[in-house]
Amino acid sequence: MQKICVIGGSRYFGKLLVKHLQAAGHEVTVINRGSTSPPAGVQHLVVDRNDEAALTAALGSRTFDVVVDQVCYTPVQAAIAARVFAGDTRRYVMTSTIEVYDPATAALPAVPAGTPVPEEIVDPATWLVAMDLPWHDDAYLEAHYAEGKRQAEAVFARADGFEFASVRSAHVLGGGAQEFTGRLAHYAKRITQGEELTVHANALPTVFIHYEELAELLLWATTADFTGPVNASSDGPLDVHDLAAIIATQVGREPVYRIVPAGEKASAFSFDRHYAMSNARAKKLGFPFSHTTDWLPGAVAEALTTEPSPTAA
Repeated sequence: MQKICVIGGSRYFGKLLVKHLQAAGHEVTVINRGSTSPPAGVQHLVVDRNDEAALTAALGSRTFDVVVDQVCYTPVQAAIAARVFAGDTRRYVMTSTIEVYDPATAALPAVPAGTPVPEEIVDPATWLVAMDLPWHDDAYLEAHYAEGKRQAEAVFARADGFEFASVRSAHVLGGGAQEFTGRLAHYAKRITQGEELTVHANALPTVFIHYEELAELLLWATTADFTGPVNASSDGPLDVHDLAAIIATQVGREPVYRIVPAGEKASAFSFDRHYAMSNARAKKLGFPFSHTTDWLPGAVAEALTTEPSPTAA
């Protein structure tokens, strides 16, 4: 048994992670702002992680074997957490994102299309951190989501007082209404109703992971001993046409496409740039991934009964 703190953990794969940790016999504490209560038997600290004094007071003299940070989006948040938990946890695991590799949001080393992107393309130990940017502005943060994640990783990687690992998640699907972005439901609805999908002329593949598999990987990462970033994606990259074809098979209707001009925004999961991740490091460390096509039809079936989110369009 270990003492594990989860920051966030109130929805989707974070909520499932908390259940997995509890089922594995760990002593679990959840920190969030109180919108959702954790399962019975899990200690709940209601506090805003952005308020360093309040976070310090809420924690008191508690120490942890591992902290799993599900909701760190900026270097400012990372710096607060690094100061608060330094010396009070052995290991810190941050949930990050495939978006750190998006070449549209940063000058990154070129990776040939078709070559899975490895972790070393974005090295948090060397990434520039700019604490004085307007990270507290919601509009700025939304527009700079990938950079916020890169810089948050960089702050933790340079922190003293604990070992650090980051889990860079592929696009997460599955769970029906639990998949709060509504992206898969968006595709399912449009194909079912014969509505257009806007796609790039040369749509490139990306990678996905089922939310249950991501929760299992985070459980594994919590009690592992590796440090640094690890990519989390199921085997089998898919482009937007591959994704649409799987949905079309289930709904019995062919997708309708409209090609967008270069530079114009397309539907979610249509990408005109290459950053499909490699999961080779996680496999070498011992995590066995499923294949995307093993679980995607089931996720589509769930999505067909879900109302798409307005943000998915």
